[in-house]
Amino acid sequence: MSYGGTLPGGLHHLMAAMNALGTLWILALMLLINADVLGRNLLSAPVRGVPELVSMSIVGIVFLQLADTLRVGRFTRADVLLERLQRSRPVAADALHATFHAVGALLLGVILWASWTPLVDSVRSREYVGAVGDFQAPVWPIRLITLIGLGMTTLCYLLLMGRDLQRLQSRRSAAEGQP
Repeated sequence: MSYGGTLPGGLHHLMAAMNALGTLWILALMLLINADVLGRNLLSAPVRGVPELVSMSIVGIVFLQLADTLRVGRFTRADVLLERLQRSRPVAADALHATFHAVGALLLGVILWASWTPLVDSVRSREYVGAVGDFQAPVWPIRLITLIGLGMTTLCYLLLMGRDLQRLQSRRSAAEGQP
């Protein structure tokens, strides 16, 4: 299988670091939410901007962790057909994996391309969430994190597809070399 191995240029380390950063972000959100609840109930002083920060953070966390989730093979999918094919027709399984990874790269590439303009517009217009005079947070950092996550996941799809095609070629070459 293509999942779980190292990637060229140490990209697997970068993807794991992005995943770890997303996990730390979740921990920070938990602390922030608890501080808001305690401040609200004990001191009648909620932490300003918590709903806005949480809603933006969820998006950032997902895209930070997306590439590593793919790299280690933890995307949700139905493995029943793939496992059966891997045992009985490994060449077909490799071809199906390569197709899956190619379609994933294509779809995320389209989303990546479509996400560029909203990032530029967000920076130009100084888009923010919150209320003037109360709490404001810029939107562009989350859009940038989304773009980086999409780019890394697209690259991961392409690298996994390359592995699938190499494995497919070596199986075909081995099959042709047999009498």
